[in-house]
Amino acid sequence: MSLMELQDKSEHVYISTGLRRQTSAEIVSEARRSLRTLATRRPFTPQEKHRQLFGESSSRAHDGRPPSAFSLYAQHFEAPDSRPGSGTRLSPLEHKPSLSVSLDEDGGVEDATLPKPPAERGNTRIGSGGSRARLLRAASINRLPPMTPNTKNMSLEARIGADQPGDKEKLRCVDVVEHETKSSSETDLHILIKHRIPQTDVSSERGSKPEVKLGHGDTGDDNMDESVFWNTKVFPVLQEFESFAQGDAVSDEIVGELCNACSGLHNALAERGMLGRQCKKRSAILRTLFRLIDVGSDRLNLTIAKLILALNVSGNNLLNICKLVFKISRNASNDTLFLNGCILDSLLSLLHCEDVWSKGEAVLYCVGSLKLISGNTALSRLLLSKGFISVLLQLSKRLMHGPSTSANVTSHKSEGEGQHIIAGHILVQVTAVLRNIADQSESRPSFLSNKSFSTLCLILENHRSDIDICINVARIFSKLSTYTECCHALAETPRCCSLFLDLLGKYSRKQDLVVRLLFTLGNLTAKCTEARERVYEEEGGIDVLLDLFQVYQETPSPPEQFHASEREDVLVKLIRLLANLAIHPTVGTALAANTLCVQLLLEVLECRCVQDSEELLVNAVATINNLSFYQGMSSVVRAQHTHISQLLLKLLLSSSMDVVLEATRVFGNLSQIKDVRHFIMQHKVEQYVVTLLDSKTPDVCFSACGVLINLSADPDNRAMLRAEGTVQKLIDCLRDFGPQDWHLAAVVCQTLWNCSLDGELQHAEELLEILWLYTDRGALQWPSDGGVRQVQEACWELLFLPVAEKLRQSFHIEDTTVIIP
Repeated sequence: MSLMELQDKSEHVYISTGLRRQTSAEIVSEARRSLRTLATRRPFTPQEKHRQLFGESSSRAHDGRPPSAFSLYAQHFEAPDSRPGSGTRLSPLEHKPSLSVSLDEDGGVEDATLPKPPAERGNTRIGSGGSRARLLRAASINRLPPMTPNTKNMSLEARIGADQPGDKEKLRCVDVVEHETKSSSETDLHILIKHRIPQTDVSSERGSKPEVKLGHGDTGDDNMDESVFWNTKVFPVLQEFESFAQGDAVSDEIVGELCNACSGLHNALAERGMLGRQCKKRSAILRTLFRLIDVGSDRLNLTIAKLILALNVSGNNLLNICKLVFKISRNASNDTLFLNGCILDSLLSLLHCEDVWSKGEAVLYCVGSLKLISGNTALSRLLLSKGFISVLLQLSKRLMHGPSTSANVTSHKSEGEGQHIIAGHILVQVTAVLRNIADQSESRPSFLSNKSFSTLCLILENHRSDIDICINVARIFSKLSTYTECCHALAETPRCCSLFLDLLGKYSRKQDLVVRLLFTLGNLTAKCTEARERVYEEEGGIDVLLDLFQVYQETPSPPEQFHASEREDVLVKLIRLLANLAIHPTVGTALAANTLCVQLLLEVLECRCVQDSEELLVNAVATINNLSFYQGMSSVVRAQHTHISQLLLKLLLSSSMDVVLEATRVFGNLSQIKDVRHFIMQHKVEQYVVTLLDSKTPDVCFSACGVLINLSADPDNRAMLRAEGTVQKLIDCLRDFGPQDWHLAAVVCQTLWNCSLDGELQHAEELLEILWLYTDRGALQWPSDGGVRQVQEACWELLFLPVAEKLRQSFHIEDTTVIIP
């Protein structure tokens, strides 16, 4: 292997308790070891074809979960304050033929301005078939009464001026040419809105952005009387909204002007501090806004939703607004509306609510909307910039703490069960959003700084019976654990390994969950020594893994629950986990002595072919290589060395160089056994190993040298190895790879030393010239990068130089004459 690869090993593969720089002795000590961790691909998750609340693979029954598709019109909203809370029937109002725009003494509009009683609304909803929807939408909320006689027949400009007598000269509006006909409500609305959107002199605003100013006068006048503000700024806009006839075709231009008018109304109310529940005429505003929903424009509805949320609606109206936003978010083409419409802040504010239980279903659709749009990269990054991860984690904690213990919440058991169900639904959405956000590299600092791993493990523990939540959290961990810093943070989370093993035992047949938990554990054990210890020390932990091995290894019987590729993917991740666990001396010794573990690995070699299962075979042979490092008397690998050697011989003839490399590594460990060395020479395996020295890959040459070192330790084998041209190939390796990989150079010199023990060595003069050059520190060129140079110098000084000096000195006698055969 190259020095760059060796540095990568020292910094990433053999990480111990921290991220500190290793000493030279530690680098060399680890470089001497033949144990290796394994990498693999992250499980692939196809994107959902349709945007919906629960995916197609959800375990929730369709008839018991909130729907993703529904119809929503103005009729579904409740007119605020239209009925007293006591349920007492309202007394009929006196008929007053004239309309007054002034406020009454209670701060309300006079009786004539109020909508017709709700009972009359039902009488307008008559019809069936194709006309039903149109009639319902047109009559969903009663319109305001018509204009008073003295203004009804006035011109458009005069009508606007009549809103505030005496103020006409203060208007800063564009002139409107009076149209000859007023039959078109859309044209009428277009003109009226233009009256209320004045031209703004940008140069006079000293760089400020143009504002939409509704009505007459200057909206910045904080001393304006509330009655005047209502009559000039709010009521005229509402009145024209009410006069808009539903069902007519609406152009994009009109929709844009309606959106601008709503935004202007929002700004005006905000400047007066009349958002929330502060406005006395709030109910009139809401009734009008609800009616505009039937225009059917997603752009307009999102603008309306933002204003309605700012007015702090509750109950059924809050739920319907959240459902409206969710309905809009289901269309991917509407993502730009969320990106530019600033409604994200309103949705996030709703998630901050303390009493999440009273707004449960509304919160569900709110988070569901955010889940759908978080699949868009630009929106995902925008949400991250708003502290989205922290908001979701805080919401999760409130949901897990449960509702308050007030009597009206806990008095009915069924209500408590319903709240637990809705909490589960919300957490499915929350974890799905976090799963989407985890795809962004920018999300890692937020996950790390908000202690998200402990919160996610708590969710997993409290909702382990909810398979949808478990799979979402497992997907989050599988994504984040591919990064070293996240891996260490997760490994430090108490009981995470215990929780993963418990879920693996509980859901052994849920392939999509099992494969991700195994992948995450494989990442932890590749980077953290503590994770290897915890998995091994967990009671029954190794048994759970071997049970899974048997489940997915056994020959399937119809009907097959998993596809062959799914079964193999689990085995790849599982065997990789075993290989990484085996790096720990205690764990590796125990696994090497575990008969079932070794037998299952050998079954993979016996039953699989390279053409169909290359990665699986590579992982299985690599795991056997790690286990073969421990050759105590209890080792099952050592006891079955003959059978293993026969299986490896077949793999050496494979067309896959990765499989050949792993098989050679195993022979490098097993060839310490005399019977294995005899097997190699008997079956001419050494000839194939010598040809591997011609490889241009340092790893292959390194593994071949490992076998040749052991073979050349036997005097009977040295002459045969020299006859096959081994010495010349070793010298070529030393010349080609020495300055780049001093660890490989040291192994080559050790092999040459063994071959020269009987005093015979070809090409000694060529070798001596190379050794003189490589043992002179000043003659060598070192990399400028400090970290790489440290690794190279450590390997040169502690690995290569001692054996090179010894080999060079072996060519000299007292008169410095070189011994040349």
